[in-house]
Amino acid sequence: MGQGAEPGEAVGGFIASRCFRLFTLVLAVTNCAPARAGSVAATSGGQATPIIIAHRGASGYRPEHTLAAYELAIRQGADFIEPDVVITKDGVLVARHEHRLDETTDVAERFPDLRTVKRFGNDSATGWFVEDLTLAQLRLLRARERLPSRSHAYDGQFGIPTLDEVLALVLRMSGETGRVIGVYPETKSPSYFRSIDLPLEEKLIAALRRHWSDLADAPVLVQSFEVENLKRLRSMAPVRLIQLLDAQGAPADAGGTTTYATLASAAGLRGIARYAHGVGANKRLIIPVGPDGRLLPPTSVVADAHAAGLIVHVWTFRSDAPFFAAQYGGDPGAEYRQFAALGIDGVFSDFPDHAAAALRRR
Repeated sequence: MGQGAEPGEAVGGFIASRCFRLFTLVLAVTNCAPARAGSVAATSGGQATPIIIAHRGASGYRPEHTLAAYELAIRQGADFIEPDVVITKDGVLVARHEHRLDETTDVAERFPDLRTVKRFGNDSATGWFVEDLTLAQLRLLRARERLPSRSHAYDGQFGIPTLDEVLALVLRMSGETGRVIGVYPETKSPSYFRSIDLPLEEKLIAALRRHWSDLADAPVLVQSFEVENLKRLRSMAPVRLIQLLDAQGAPADAGGTTTYATLASAAGLRGIARYAHGVGANKRLIIPVGPDGRLLPPTSVVADAHAAGLIVHVWTFRSDAPFFAAQYGGDPGAEYRQFAALGIDGVFSDFPDHAAAALRRR
């Protein structure tokens, strides 16, 4: 897979020539059918089983981004685990949802003097941040549940893993389970980290190559809410890329000229296909919610993305009450089945076991 090839062309040839071997099942594209030149094979009519991506691990059951959460997710049937990637003061990639640490660790008790104010353009945030701690300091922290509505029984039991430790877990669990387990890292705030001379991209590619010699054939997808970050990664390695799309706002590196709404348009999706292999869409871009909180008819985003040759993964599926639409009647499976019927290619879930029960018969 040449770095200069168009993403769709490269993946299309990959599917046709190798049929994705076991990885075909993981990516849940058409059943080893050759893709047309210049496109990613995509599911249609909801016939293929969407892949299950463990959102921050099995984060409905364990503190997010811990090895315990990732391992539980795999045992519950996840095809991919999703480590969000940030970087320490001494340049080590670790798994945290964001670079602010006080919501998910005991950093305030461990390092009270490191509380600081960070400025991001016209915005500011006060707290404790990963880029102010070395890996040795981070090793002293213990993870805790972020959401007050979820169990805190495991608070303080797990440490903060490095990305290398997460990747080693994926390979170990692939061997133990006999399944191809994929990794789906997200680069968090990449333009910010690059601005403070702690770029993520080079270290991410180096870490992936330490565990997979051929990234073109590895069960790896890399995602980002930013655009230039993905284009930079594309120039560095033959890794499959996913453009994340929120229901509102704009990429941090867009400079005010591009919004997620424009990226999610038919024309915007065709533009994404020039540098990425798929989109990770907020589920409200697929099935919106009205002012009264009731679900509205589906949009054309899935069909438009597939027409552009992109796979579509949707986030985030959560089974607990604060996040669950009343119209599903308390049945998580109803939500998964509704989205699967639209032909989506994957789901990001905090509860991989619920996703597996609804979507899969292994």
